[in-house]
Amino acid sequence: MIFDSIDLSGRIVEHVFLYIAVIAVFLLALITFLMVYFIIRYHRRRNPRAEDIEGSPWLEVLWTVVPTLLVLSMFYYGLKGFQSLKKIPEDAMKVKVTARQWSWSFEYENGLMAQELKVPVGKAIDLALTSRDVIHSFYIPSFKVKQDAVPGMVNHLWFKANEAGVYDVLCAEYCGLQHSYMLTKVIVLPEEEFKKWYEEGGKRGRMILPSGPKLFEAKGCQACHSIDGSQLAGPTLKGLFGKTVTVITEGKERQVVADEDYLRKSLFEPNADIVKGFPTLMPSQKGFLTDEETKEIIQYIKGLK
Repeated sequence: MIFDSIDLSGRIVEHVFLYIAVIAVFLLALITFLMVYFIIRYHRRRNPRAEDIEGSPWLEVLWTVVPTLLVLSMFYYGLKGFQSLKKIPEDAMKVKVTARQWSWSFEYENGLMAQELKVPVGKAIDLALTSRDVIHSFYIPSFKVKQDAVPGMVNHLWFKANEAGVYDVLCAEYCGLQHSYMLTKVIVLPEEEFKKWYEEGGKRGRMILPSGPKLFEAKGCQACHSIDGSQLAGPTLKGLFGKTVTVITEGKERQVVADEDYLRKSLFEPNADIVKGFPTLMPSQKGFLTDEETKEIIQYIKGLK
């Protein structure tokens, strides 16, 4: 069960939600019952002549004090949970999380980088979140944790998974046209399996990513560019290589051939030559793509006939 896979941080959210839900359902049932009772009890057929009813000071005090205490108890319970969520264990593994339109990247303390967050089972994970463009929100529904990634700031979020498995990561803050494509995974591995992956990645000293289609997907390219000829936020990449493209350069329209230089320039200076009919949405890939990854993506686009 998912509930068994989360640590105290996620369970606190579950308990607070359940506590508030129980109170809300109880009050809904009580108020509905009293409404129906009063409609029947004081119907005009039973009371043809209106009577003046005096209030009760004790009743007034009761329905003022009880709801106040209930609200204060919700606040206290929620505050204790919030404090626990913000108290990061000292032995937590630190991972830097960078958000951008429209993908996530993860950097470990040994220099290893990845597009999916791999963590060991039973280990507290301290995520340092930031954004390269707009506000995003890192959300793991299964673990009941969520935190904003804000440009120029570093926010922290921690969790600990008690069961190996694969869990979805979403962006919970609307961040642009392709917001719904901003997805990744938390992959929880047995300790020995994670240790092996982590050490091998550190020795390689580069981003562990598959080439071709998987790299194209991992970098979030599919959010704006289709490979089947359909139009998304950006032009399709099907048959693009070698094709003559109409672009707007410094406000002037011109024709260019989509060769390797054009593709490389489009990745690192996307607003230099804007394809006619499309908005200026694409962020620069400088500092986000390695030379090897750039070559892999260009090679992949060349093959999209």
